[in-house]
Amino acid sequence: MRYFLDTEFNGFCGPLISLALVPEEADAAPFYAALECARPTEWVTAHVLPVLGTDPISRDELGRSLARYLGDDPDPLLVADWPEDIAHASMALIAAPGRRHNIDRIRFELCDAFGFDSNLLSAVPHNAYHDAVALRAHLLARENR
Repeated sequence: MRYFLDTEFNGFCGPLISLALVPEEADAAPFYAALECARPTEWVTAHVLPVLGTDPISRDELGRSLARYLGDDPDPLLVADWPEDIAHASMALIAAPGRRHNIDRIRFELCDAFGFDSNLLSAVPHNAYHDAVALRAHLLARENR
């Protein structure tokens, strides 16, 4: 199944703050988790943290939860519109040096989301879950044209 991916992170190429996956099937449960943000940038303090909407968990718990969430899908495809989203999702699956969280396989797709602007289309801009919902709606609408 396809999952639409969005993340929030602390500045350009900064540490992960939150990660969301919204399945293509509207009735399937989404995934959303956040990490503690040490030393947030001014922009993150003003725009991301106020709309986080969940309590932070540990990096290990995020990785284990993400692997469990995707574990029953034999061929998950994570679709993102920004390379850092893919990088953060990949890094979340690293458990320790030389170890990853238990997931059989995963694929990633970086799409050209021409015309997508989460500031305009997301119900709660800069919240990874709502931005992923908006990305799903935008891409599915484009595919159905």
